[in-house]
Amino acid sequence: MQKYLATALVLLIGAATAFAGDTTRLQITVTNLNGKPVDRASVIVRFVKGRSISKLGKKQITSWETRTNQDGFTKVPEMPQGTVLIQVIAKGYQTYGQQFEIEDDDKSIQIKLNPPQPQHSSHQ
Repeated sequence: MQKYLATALVLLIGAATAFAGDTTRLQITVTNLNGKPVDRASVIVRFVKGRSISKLGKKQITSWETRTNQDGFTKVPEMPQGTVLIQVIAKGYQTYGQQFEIEDDDKSIQIKLNPPQPQHSSHQ
């Protein structure tokens, strides 16, 4: 019986080690077109597809919401590598959304927000 437990433990440790490199630490910087940081921008990161790591019955988080600091910078907790959708919402700017393929252990993404478009009216 102990032999089977030892074998199972070795296999479990080996599987955990094999998946250890399949996560990434994501850092996002948000600026305007002039390069000025956009503070307090809402940043939503949603895991779309890729290798997901199951943590022995624990619920896997696949969406993170955060805000940028005064330098326009935010970090997302360690997450699985794969395709993510990043959305940025900030007052006075167009909403941004784009998918990124994340395959590195550490990834930095620079996002530039556009000013709002002028409103159009057919009653002019």
